[in-house]
Amino acid sequence: MLISYLTLIKTKPSRLTLDDPHTLKMREISVADYSIVYGDANRAIQGYLKGRDYSSITVIVDENTREHCLPRLDYLQSVDHNLIEINSGEVHKILQTCETIWTQKSELYVDRHGLVINLGGGVIGDMGGFAASCYMRGIDFVQVPTTLLSQVDASIGGKLAVDFRGLKNFIGLFKNPNQVIVDPQFIKTLPREELRSGYAEMLKHALIKNADIWARLPKGDWDETDWDSEIYQSILIKKAVVEADPTEKGLRKILNFGHTIGHAVESISFSTPTPLLHGEAIAAGMICEAHISLQRGYITTEQLDEITQGFLTIYNDIDLDLLNRADEIITVLSSDKKNRGGKLLFSLLDHIGSGNYNIDVSHEEIKASLAYLLTRLK
Repeated sequence: MLISYLTLIKTKPSRLTLDDPHTLKMREISVADYSIVYGDANRAIQGYLKGRDYSSITVIVDENTREHCLPRLDYLQSVDHNLIEINSGEVHKILQTCETIWTQKSELYVDRHGLVINLGGGVIGDMGGFAASCYMRGIDFVQVPTTLLSQVDASIGGKLAVDFRGLKNFIGLFKNPNQVIVDPQFIKTLPREELRSGYAEMLKHALIKNADIWARLPKGDWDETDWDSEIYQSILIKKAVVEADPTEKGLRKILNFGHTIGHAVESISFSTPTPLLHGEAIAAGMICEAHISLQRGYITTEQLDEITQGFLTIYNDIDLDLLNRADEIITVLSSDKKNRGGKLLFSLLDHIGSGNYNIDVSHEEIKASLAYLLTRLK
């Protein structure tokens, strides 16, 4: 077995008080030219590799997934594979890390007939998929998301990117994986802050597409959450949207709700001692963009209050200093990928359970939304 390691930084997740998910049955969800397999990752990887003759298998991990997730994949351990380890965290989702991955692959003589398995969260899925799609003009890759955020959102839909000069997901492409394997057992390996980060995307899916799910999600009372069912339902929402609009020409833009202001807040947090996790930033973004939705007459005051209370039950420790940097946030927004002709285009809410997109939002509306959130946090 060929094994290649990059720098190892040991971290230890806090324990989660989660019950075991229900006994999982294997389910397969067809999406365009690939499938999402939901269930036991061991069986799914074995099923995928059966009958396929790859010249090599390369598994990309970080220090956390190497320690906590890779040992759960008994079948993969029995198969010859290369192991490339990168450092965890959004700060490492950059072209320099891709260069290291490409160098490792070339030194291991990985050719165009090899397979890459990305075992990790959104950073590994985004960057590992991007690196695989560019290597020798593209080789096969499978996503095995291990965080809640990547299971319900980042691994589905073929968006691959790295950050560039402090701008979130600025360099990238659309490229579907050969398969996505979602095993909810992996959430038991997560520290609580990572669970909270992924939960924000589940709440977003409900807000833009399913009011009934929004109403029933126990917003923060996770001991009552049926993780098996809720993860699966969230995947179905994301799947339906991206299948209808694979390359984000229209409807898929509703998935950006909360992400315009949220990505800007996340980007400026990278320069602080305690960068925000993605879900923490977009939770702030969703409150702000719900406020703009109210100002446009799309939602009611009661709905805004419901949304704000729902998020602040969980995400009530947002750094006030970041939200006070309105001019800097707007400067970052000027480079947002959704902009067109100098206009800042947002995805907002029509009402709870429905989203819209391509809404031209002013600097004044953005500043007012940040001021609203600051008021609610104080």
